[in-house]
Amino acid sequence: MSSVTFFRGDTLPLEMHKVRIVQKLNLPNIEERVAHISKAGNNTFLLQNRDVFLDMLTDSGVNAMSDHQLAAMMRADDSYAGSETYTRLYEKIREIFGMEYFLPAHQGRACENILATTLVKPGDVVPMNFHFTTTKSHITRMGGSVEELVIAEGLKPESSHPFKGNFDVDRLRALIERVGPAHIPFVRLEAGTNLIGGQPFSLQNAKEVTDLCRSYGILTVLDASLLQDNLYFIKKREAACKDMSIRAITRSMSDMVDIIYFSARKLGFARGGGICMRDEALCLKMKEYIPLFEGFLTYGGMSVREMEAIAVGLDESMDEDIISQGPLFIEYMVQELQRRGIPVITPAGGLGCHLNASEFVPHIPQSEYPAGALAAAMYIAGGVRGMERGTMSEQREEDGSERFAELELLRLALPRRVFTLSQVMYAVDRIDWLYQNRALIGGLKFVEEPAVLRFFFGRLAPTSEWQEKLAAKFRADLGDSL
Repeated sequence: MSSVTFFRGDTLPLEMHKVRIVQKLNLPNIEERVAHISKAGNNTFLLQNRDVFLDMLTDSGVNAMSDHQLAAMMRADDSYAGSETYTRLYEKIREIFGMEYFLPAHQGRACENILATTLVKPGDVVPMNFHFTTTKSHITRMGGSVEELVIAEGLKPESSHPFKGNFDVDRLRALIERVGPAHIPFVRLEAGTNLIGGQPFSLQNAKEVTDLCRSYGILTVLDASLLQDNLYFIKKREAACKDMSIRAITRSMSDMVDIIYFSARKLGFARGGGICMRDEALCLKMKEYIPLFEGFLTYGGMSVREMEAIAVGLDESMDEDIISQGPLFIEYMVQELQRRGIPVITPAGGLGCHLNASEFVPHIPQSEYPAGALAAAMYIAGGVRGMERGTMSEQREEDGSERFAELELLRLALPRRVFTLSQVMYAVDRIDWLYQNRALIGGLKFVEEPAVLRFFFGRLAPTSEWQEKLAAKFRADLGDSL
């Protein structure tokens, strides 16, 4: 986004795009919202989208496409093998990342499946700045374990540290010495660490990590799904990079690592994914799994139309005006909430605005899923669907006990180029009302709990009649308002 000063002194993010296609929204009344969240088992994933006003669940696969992407989809080559669409995507991957080999997959977790199946053995340890839910599940499924080595600042809800997603390099070195390089199949760097508020790592930190791994002969893997936000923050916050282009930062980062994988549901504004590498032997190890798990080598489970859109979207991700929209909207939302005294993760990261549920509803114990309860309350208060990123998103320990999350967050994602500022301000207003009435929010308990990835489709019930009381207070305060 361009830097524009308003005559009256206001500071607002200015969209560098115009809206050409619209989709009608529906805002059910509060009694209907209470009924809908109850029917969904108090899990926002199980809500019907027709019952959601602002869908801030995720930025995955719900970003707005550009006119160039939609136009490119019309020239897709449907050939099962040897598709020109694949060639165009491959050439764009090679141009941007400088990696010779590319394997397509239908999304990021498919890439994680292939990486874990190929590289992880029982007893292996995979260090990472912070885990993501599906990444950890694929590694543990293969008998490995995950070690989170984010810097201490990364777990502080309120901070001014510009790169809270940085690796603690000293702890990484100590771990390598303790378990031995032979038991570390790869070290994973996650751009825009999802579960701790979309916080980035610096280019300098990535260099320190990859230099260390190279000295021990350990592979480095970059999860680039949230790369565009991380690139923006490097450009804006890292002094040594302020004069570098987004393309130059991208190439510097990709030159450091051995493997890059990504979900194009985030990176590229479309739906798909892939794995890039420069080593032919590594590619050959993974290649056989593409036809087995995904599809043929030139589409990997993706629609060719989406592949055309990804090729254009990756190019657009190198445009600072385009990739700045998300972080600037998120920063604006965070600042408005801070102004009202509402606990949020700072500094503003990528992906979305993250409410600190531990401080928002401190009376709810972690055993009653405060971030999940806040997500249900947020839907009741405004028809806004967020995502729990706390204890519900963790896996239970082997003995069945809870593994309490380091942070209890409600993520309110801001998909790129989707919401207007008035819609963001509506969400801020309803969060403000909810915060003033936070004492009414109660906990949740599981009534149907899957063993793996329970946050996706588990069902919960309130521990008291707090939802009806919250709705009654809404009516008392806001009358006939939706």
